[in-house]
Amino acid sequence: MKVAIIGANGKVGSKLGRILAERGDEPIGFIRKAEQAEQLEAQGIRTITADLIETETEEFARLLKDCDAVVFTAGAGGAGEELTTAIDGHGLVKIAKAAESADVRRFLLVSAFPDAGRGKDMPASFEHYMKIKRQSEVDLVKTALDWTILRPGTLTDQEGTGKVNLGYTLMYDTISREDVARTLAVLLNHPKTAGQILEVVRGEETIESAVKIKAGR
Repeated sequence: MKVAIIGANGKVGSKLGRILAERGDEPIGFIRKAEQAEQLEAQGIRTITADLIETETEEFARLLKDCDAVVFTAGAGGAGEELTTAIDGHGLVKIAKAAESADVRRFLLVSAFPDAGRGKDMPASFEHYMKIKRQSEVDLVKTALDWTILRPGTLTDQEGTGKVNLGYTLMYDTISREDVARTLAVLLNHPKTAGQILEVVRGEETIESAVKIKAGR
């Protein structure tokens, strides 16, 4: 399977690329800076340099043409409201349109857990981030793509356990980036999860089992 990873240099995207390469798939990492390529390619991830803001939709469509799926895990990473809107918001719309033009139907979006930060004194920039994430979900759902939206809890750098709690409405919790990446990899193998918005946090069920249940609903 040839999988385009938008945001491949991020902590989730790079882990996903490595997992896909290890299992024999062909991950293609879309990156913003050429100097990001060496480390990714050492993990078996072929890279394409294409700035999510500057590159036109038509060019992305050309670059996505031979792919089987797209995973959008790009984000501004707290770089300010303007970049959050441009990358997490407009960037998602651009890639979704490009995927439609290239007839790449399968599309996975890494979004945000709705309860993240609730009850805490969060800055206005965080509320803007959550607003943009919500809007990007709405924009993706409006497309004709075979989309799946994954909302992980607060991300940690702990070692993955291979076990999660995956559902439609969950109590808020944390999850390792490794387990989010592994969940995305398994979702790619189960196209019947298309049309679902799933939340994922740490848990006790194997990722493969959890996804299979959702695929067979």
